[in-house]
Amino acid sequence: MTDLRTPTALGDVRVSRAIELVWREADLLDRKDYVTWQELYADDGVYVIPIDRDAEEFDDVLNMVYDDRRMRRLRVNRMTEGYAIAAVDSAITVRTVSRFVTTEVSDSQVSLRAAQVLVAYKRGTHDLWAADVDYTVRLGTEPAEDTIARKVIRLVNSEDAVPAAGFLL
Repeated sequence: MTDLRTPTALGDVRVSRAIELVWREADLLDRKDYVTWQELYADDGVYVIPIDRDAEEFDDVLNMVYDDRRMRRLRVNRMTEGYAIAAVDSAITVRTVSRFVTTEVSDSQVSLRAAQVLVAYKRGTHDLWAADVDYTVRLGTEPAEDTIARKVIRLVNSEDAVPAAGFLL
């Protein structure tokens, strides 16, 4: 286990691999490469956008999104096949993921907290989304085998009315 009080946690190759995977995910989402994006997740991985920013357990609370593998595939199908309005008229997005804080490091996984700012442009209007994001990255033998086991997006305005978001946060 790495001592997280020392500045060397970010110099740890395991942490660097986890951060690079997070950045790759953001790039795939901005390029709307949802088919490749879903493959970044572990088979048992979850993707959650809770309404209650303080929630830690998500099974028994209302969530904006709570996707396991099956639900991610269904969401990607809606966004890439047919004429779903979310796919046909989707926003152009740019994500910035930064302010990484390492919360746990082992030889098999890395947990991080980060800040994400997403700008979405659609029909002459910019929408701004800001969130604290918790990631758990499961490390493979090689960096190409690393997967996202858990991603929790805590929107700063999670309890307010949320405009349509056909893109994945």
